[in-house]
Amino acid sequence: MRHLLKTVSAAAAVAAGVLTVSAVSTGAAGAATAEPKGLYAPSDLVLTVGQGEDAATATVQRAVTLSCAPKATGTHPAPRAACAEFSAVEAQFEKLVDAAPKVACTKEWNPVVVSAAGVWQGKHVAWSTTFGNPCSMKAALGTGALLNF
Repeated sequence: MRHLLKTVSAAAAVAAGVLTVSAVSTGAAGAATAEPKGLYAPSDLVLTVGQGEDAATATVQRAVTLSCAPKATGTHPAPRAACAEFSAVEAQFEKLVDAAPKVACTKEWNPVVVSAAGVWQGKHVAWSTTFGNPCSMKAALGTGALLNF
């Protein structure tokens, strides 16, 4: 009985190997690995605004994509300006948020979270911040291009 199990296991291993080689030779496995498309390091972000206190649990209200290399593209309404702004602050999102805005907002607690995730110049980035309400979010973000979409 043990000999039969070893034979069946060996046959299964050989079959799996044949399937793997077959997939590689037909290109099916090649689809899983991304090949570089140029000389530029990837710079692709997904930006979201959601209702809630935390990016992981917030209900997404808006989301856009932004790709900055080799040219500015994506669903962001102003991709060129957004890429230029993010580059100017050296990929430090907190520099885009005014800690003491000069706009008066109510003190109601209706949290809004802004988040960004992706790759900037080949390095993983993840950031989020929570505002007390939409008014305080708009005041803190001002007229910047990247986080206003």
